[in-house]
Amino acid sequence: MLFALTDTQEDLWWGAIVGGAVVIVAVVVLLTMLVLLVRTIERRVEAIKDTLERAAANTADTALIAETAAQVDGVLAEGLEHHLFLGRVLEKVRS
Repeated sequence: MLFALTDTQEDLWWGAIVGGAVVIVAVVVLLTMLVLLVRTIERRVEAIKDTLERAAANTADTALIAETAAQVDGVLAEGLEHHLFLGRVLEKVRS
C-alpha cells in the first residue's frame, strides 16, 4: 500500500532533503578547512622545532667561552711581557 503525500508534505520532505544536503556540504567544507589549517600549523611547528634545535646546537659549546677568554687573557699577558722586555732591551741597545 502506497501512501500519497499532499503537496505540503512533499514540499516539506524536499525542504528537509535540501536542508540536509546544505548541512552536509557545510560540514565537508568546514572539516576540509580544519584539516588544511592543522596541516599548516604542523608545518610551522616543525619549522619552529628545527629552528630551536639549530639554536640549541649553536649554543651547545658556550661553556667553552669562559675557558677561551681565560686563555686569551693569558696570551695577551704573555704578549705584554714580551713587549715590555723588548722595550727594555731596545732602550739598552739604543743607549
